[in-house]
Amino acid sequence: QCWRRRGWLKTPGVLELHPAASSIAEPPTRRNAMALKEKKTKMPPTVEKEAPKRKAKRTQSYSGYIFKVLKQVHPKLRISKQAMSVMESCVADTFERLAAEANRLCRLTKKETMTSREVQSAVRLVFPGELSKHAVSEGCKAVMKYNS
Repeated sequence: QCWRRRGWLKTPGVLELHPAASSIAEPPTRRNAMALKEKKTKMPPTVEKEAPKRKAKRTQSYSGYIFKVLKQVHPKLRISKQAMSVMESCVADTFERLAAEANRLCRLTKKETMTSREVQSAVRLVFPGELSKHAVSEGCKAVMKYNS
């Protein structure tokens, strides 16, 4: 009876389908009635999105490697944060010197590619005497291990 009052059913016993409705007729409910009527477009409520969480920028650190070498040499020793900071700066300074010298050698020989030969020559120039010999032998051992 409420179907007749609302005008959904024009003739008793005959259900008129909306063109957009499916082929199977369902008895009209509030939801179906809303679907049959023209929908007014409403703007969705503005919801402020949370800014995506940024990952912390990772800084280059040699502390893990320094700690491993320390444990190989003296397993019972520990190292303070200040001492680790000093070791970090020492290693970074050494690598910076080696890279600068290898770069200088590349520019002098007019080569664009830095090879192990330039790095080896830079080690011989930067480190004094016996230390350079040990560094070169360790470097050669590392390159052989990497290539095999």
